[in-house]
Amino acid sequence: MEEASTIITELRQMVSVQGDPSSRIAAYMVEGLAAKIASSGKYLYKALKCKEPPSSDRLAAMQILFEICPCFKFGFMAANGAMIEAFKGEKRVHIVDFDINQGNQYITLIQTLANQGGKLPYLRLTGVDDPESVQRPNGGLVMIGLRLEQLAEALKVPFEFHTVASTTSLVSPSMLDCRPGEALIVNFAFQLHHMPDESVSTVNERDQLLRMVKSLNPKLVTVVEQDVNTNTTPFLPRFVEAYNYYSAVYESLDVTLPRESQDRINVERQCLARDIVNVVACEGKERIERYEVAGKWRARMTMAGFMPRVMGPNVVDMIRKLIKEYCDRYTLKEEMSALHFGWEDKSLIFASAWR
Repeated sequence: MEEASTIITELRQMVSVQGDPSSRIAAYMVEGLAAKIASSGKYLYKALKCKEPPSSDRLAAMQILFEICPCFKFGFMAANGAMIEAFKGEKRVHIVDFDINQGNQYITLIQTLANQGGKLPYLRLTGVDDPESVQRPNGGLVMIGLRLEQLAEALKVPFEFHTVASTTSLVSPSMLDCRPGEALIVNFAFQLHHMPDESVSTVNERDQLLRMVKSLNPKLVTVVEQDVNTNTTPFLPRFVEAYNYYSAVYESLDVTLPRESQDRINVERQCLARDIVNVVACEGKERIERYEVAGKWRARMTMAGFMPRVMGPNVVDMIRKLIKEYCDRYTLKEEMSALHFGWEDKSLIFASAWR
C-alpha cells in the first residue's frame, strides 16, 4: 500500500487536467487508482455524481457533452429516427422513457414531428421519476414535462406528459397506464447500464426490466449505450478497457473544443471523471457505471424475447450527412442491425431498435 501511494504521488505530478488528451485521461485514472487504494471510490463518486440533486454546473455540462461529443448526439438521433418511423400509420403513440434526463431528446423529437406536417399522431410521453436518478433534482421531471408541453403547444403537436414516481426496478405494467389503440414505444437511452445484473445480485434487475417491457408488447424498443465492458471484467482488464475507451472520447473532445475551454474542462470533470472513478475504484453494488458491449445487449434483448429491427435508410443517411459536418475521424458502421458511432477505429456508442 505504501509503495502504491508513493507511485500515485509521483504520477500526480506528471499529469494535468489541462494537458493533452493522454495527460488528462491519466489524471482522472490516477484519481480512480487513489480512490481504490483508499477504498473511497464510492465517496469520491458521490462527490462527483451524487444521489442528491446535481448542481446546475453538472446539468449544464451534460448538455454540453451531448452537444460537443457527436457520438452521444448521434445515439439520440438514431433512437428518434427509429421512433418517428414507428409513428407511421398510428393515430395515438405512447412513449415510455425510464430516464428522460433533461428532456432534450424529446425537444428534438417534437420539433422533428412539427416539421413533418400533415396529420400528426397524438403523442403521450410517460417518464419514470426515479428518486435514485442522478440526472435531475427530485420532482424535476415535472418541470421538464411542463417545458415539453409548452413547446408542443407552440408547435401544434398534440402532446401530453405524465410522470411515474417509482424506483425503476419496481415499475410494474399497471403504473404505466398503457391504453388500447395506442402504439407503445419504450426508449432506453444511456439508462440500462445503471441496472444491476446477475453479477451483482441474484435478482438481476437488468433482465427483469427487459422482460417486463416485453410483456407490454411494444411496437418498438430503442437501446442506446456506450460500447464498452465495465460490468463483469476483473480489475486489470477493466482498467485497460476504460483507459482505451475514454482516451478515444478525450481525443474526440480535443478536436471539438480548444484545450483551454472551460466547457471542455467542465464536461470532463462533471461527466466523464466521475464515470472513470466509479469504473476504476468501485466493486460490487458500489460500481454503478456497468456498461456492456453491443453483443452482450443483443444477447440480453434476444433472451427477453425481442427481435432486432433494422434502422431505416433515412435515419442512416441523415446521420452520415451530419458526421461530415464534424470531423472525418468520426465513424458510423452498421453491424447486426445496430448503428455504431466511433472515433477512428474505436466504437464508442451504439444504437439499436427492437420489437
